[in-house]
Amino acid sequence: MEPATIYEQIHQFANRANPYPLYAELRKTPVLRLEDGSYVVSTYDEIVALLHDPRISSDKRKADNPPPEEPLPPSFITTDPPEHDRLRALAMRHFGPPHAPRTVDDMRGELHEIVKDLIDGIADRTQADVVDDIAYPFPVTVICHLLGVPREDEPKFHHWAEEIVETLGVGEGGVEERARRRHAAIMALATYLGGLAQARRENPGDDVLSGLVTYEGPDGALSEIEVITTATLLLIAGHETTVNLITNGMLTLLRDPGLIERIRNEPDLVIHTVEELLRFEPPVQFLPQRVALDDITIAGVTIPKGSSIALALASGSRDPAHVHDPDRFDPDRPYIQHLGFGGGIHHCFGAPLARLEAQIALRELARRLVNPRLVTDPPPYRPSSTLRGPRHLAIEYDRVLPYQP
Repeated sequence: MEPATIYEQIHQFANRANPYPLYAELRKTPVLRLEDGSYVVSTYDEIVALLHDPRISSDKRKADNPPPEEPLPPSFITTDPPEHDRLRALAMRHFGPPHAPRTVDDMRGELHEIVKDLIDGIADRTQADVVDDIAYPFPVTVICHLLGVPREDEPKFHHWAEEIVETLGVGEGGVEERARRRHAAIMALATYLGGLAQARRENPGDDVLSGLVTYEGPDGALSEIEVITTATLLLIAGHETTVNLITNGMLTLLRDPGLIERIRNEPDLVIHTVEELLRFEPPVQFLPQRVALDDITIAGVTIPKGSSIALALASGSRDPAHVHDPDRFDPDRPYIQHLGFGGGIHHCFGAPLARLEAQIALRELARRLVNPRLVTDPPPYRPSSTLRGPRHLAIEYDRVLPYQP
């Protein structure tokens, strides 16, 4: 058996805890052709150029060798204009500017209250799991509230969402088996959300799901299946990536306790801390499938029309040609530009909410935990190399301080 290539090694679970030295090797060939004829792009300038290039499609069905067909039509993050623009606008209408500009900001008080209660919940102990006790329940509670999904249904959709995430992109196991697992989870979640959507048609509320099923404007209305694909995307993306952002953030801070003390004394530092986390330990490591709609020459390499392209966002954000001393975590950088939310027309829909959730969670953990420390380093990681983060993050602490507004 031939030794694994650098790209293959990045996706091996054994390297999940620290893929960054492998990314450094990968960047030596900014545009790399893989054995299957696809390409991976790993340097910052080249990734940014492709994110904004209209000759790059987000619809993987347009590739010469498309992956197995999925059971639902594509959501707006895997379509191209004009369909992308219509679907995204109809979804954004109920979530952010220009029609609902204060949706996220008006949630600040509620977000603080959720985190307060979660940290209160570990106050009678001196050990906790950041994932199970804080980083997972926080964004799940928030996205359930926003969408109108009953919080008590979390046990129903948790497994399906996890299966969909863990079978995204390259990973362990055969392509057919991963596709089978993925399809089963997508259909189960779609059936569940379809039932909720029908209930909202009959009895609308003030949540996003009600807006998706009832609104009709100049661009028309979402069809029943479009409501399901949009709701599926928002439910999964609305918590899975934020879990990783908060957990990666706490792990990074615990490895440098001086930063925790600084955030305790300089609360606004958490804003720059989260931006640096999105550069240094991003929850989304790859955009696994883009398609060249024409021959594209970049970094001296011509990518043929129809080729599949993976964008290694985590590698680009640590490109030394883009950022000085990229492997050092430094929230005091005067200029923090990253690929943590992608870019171009597919820039992350939920970025404002994810930023705010991470800022509040990390600030409150830093303020209230006395002498927090890691139990295991590195912690156990989730299988996915695309959405990368610890499965658990066990910590110890002396005590929990009372909440102070």
